[in-house]
Amino acid sequence: MTDAIQTARAPTLADILGDEGLRLFFPLSALHAALWPLLWAVVNGFALPFDGAIPPGLWHAHEMLFGSFGAAVLGFITTAIPEWTDSRRLQGRALFALAALWGIGRVAGLAGADAAAVVVAVADTAWLAALPVYVAAVSWRKRTVRLVGVLLWLSALAVSGAVVHAAFVIGDVERAQAGLHAAGLVLLGLLGLVLTRISVPVTNLVLDPGQSSSPYRPHPGRLNLAPGLVAIALAGEVAGLSPAVSAYLFIAAGAAFLDRVAESFIGRAVFRAEILALAGSSLMAGAGLLLVGASRLGAGFAETPALHLALIGGLGLGVLAVFAIAGLFHTGRTFPLPAAARLAVALLIGAVALRVLPELGVLPAPPGPPHALAALLWAAAFLSWLKVYWPFLSRPRVEEAAVC
Repeated sequence: MTDAIQTARAPTLADILGDEGLRLFFPLSALHAALWPLLWAVVNGFALPFDGAIPPGLWHAHEMLFGSFGAAVLGFITTAIPEWTDSRRLQGRALFALAALWGIGRVAGLAGADAAAVVVAVADTAWLAALPVYVAAVSWRKRTVRLVGVLLWLSALAVSGAVVHAAFVIGDVERAQAGLHAAGLVLLGLLGLVLTRISVPVTNLVLDPGQSSSPYRPHPGRLNLAPGLVAIALAGEVAGLSPAVSAYLFIAAGAAFLDRVAESFIGRAVFRAEILALAGSSLMAGAGLLLVGASRLGAGFAETPALHLALIGGLGLGVLAVFAIAGLFHTGRTFPLPAAARLAVALLIGAVALRVLPELGVLPAPPGPPHALAALLWAAAFLSWLKVYWPFLSRPRVEEAAVC
């Protein structure tokens, strides 16, 4: 036995990254989230190397939704589904194949040329379709309906992605914009579902680190309220309801996210970074949706900053919070969050404030090129997380290292 242990091959970096989805895709997502806005706002000045039928602004939205947040979805789904169902997780070649498809789309998307849209469409459509197929296969094997909500949202993401990519290929700007809007709402619905899944165990662990009890038990009827109302708002968008009617649907969905914030008040423990990050994600998602509704009802600001608050604020902070929390537990660690992760949360909130509040008329525009400071803070947030978590994710679990 001792000789076998001594002669066993040490795991390579590829072995470790290919062992679990989050180890591979969370760093890819963080790198893309950090570098793409810098290239977009600071280096290229809101332009792309090649001008085509699709405006650079839509390419930017596409890359944030399907690039940065897309990799986060890939990492979360390929990690969480096996954990929720006690099934074998995707590993090795399957994960690297998904990463290759995702990466092809990102490289092609850097150009912004019409020809690149075809490559992006093929690559992104492949991995977007693979996710609901994977979840459906696990559900079938395990004979469970617990994954129906996840399956529906991933299917909606694949459909909205197909609409976006088809519009990019044929140069239909209006349809591309509508598809991207729908994809953003789908990601917010998926965010609501994810927050429902992880907030309860995280809150209970904060309240009782020994895990001998479950003191936090939210009302079961409100668990899926936010994703449910986002689904109704999305259906209203697809149906082409009037701006006034859709405005109230957005306000209702935003209020449901704010309801989650109210449930986060658990006494003094609410000031823990883990709780604040999850609550802050719901707060910004909800506030952004409320402001979208207000804009459609005639408020004195455009929808764009409201959507940015919901997406880069709510969705961005939610992604970073999942990175920080799951990155600990899936590498054999536990709370509290490292100081660099808490700094990353603060930097991201600062980036959102600088990006959104000047357009809402709350703050003056910061000095320098437009949105450059916000892009720098946003990049610093994800790079700060990556700096402290890369050693965790690129090495064996703590328990495994201790045994060796």
